[in-house]
Amino acid sequence: QVQLVESGGGLVQPGGSLRLSCAASEIDIRIYTMGWYRQAPGKQRELVASITSGSITIYADSVKGRFTISRDNAKNTVSLQMNSLKPEDTAVYYCNAFLHSLTTRNYWGQGTQVTVSS
Repeated sequence: QVQLVESGGGLVQPGGSLRLSCAASEIDIRIYTMGWYRQAPGKQRELVASITSGSITIYADSVKGRFTISRDNAKNTVSLQMNSLKPEDTAVYYCNAFLHSLTTRNYWGQGTQVTVSS
């Protein structure tokens, strides 16, 4: 059974940093586009950042210059380094693994809460 397990969320003051990690099992992330999404209360889930199998990255405009997504294929993990956090970054953050080949595979983690507040 495919699992994506997020860790690293928590409460942080504005201007602080957090590092989220996502550990994948039963899939080889080397062939997947890995992404981080977030969903704030009352809002739709949105893409924060993604990284392709070729390490091409995409960021939401709201996080450019503050967040960095990276992957460690040897450890089968993907991370999101979040700096200069703002209250509007408060949300549940979800890890995603997407593959579009002969078939489509799309997997989600359970999410980890990030709260930015003083």
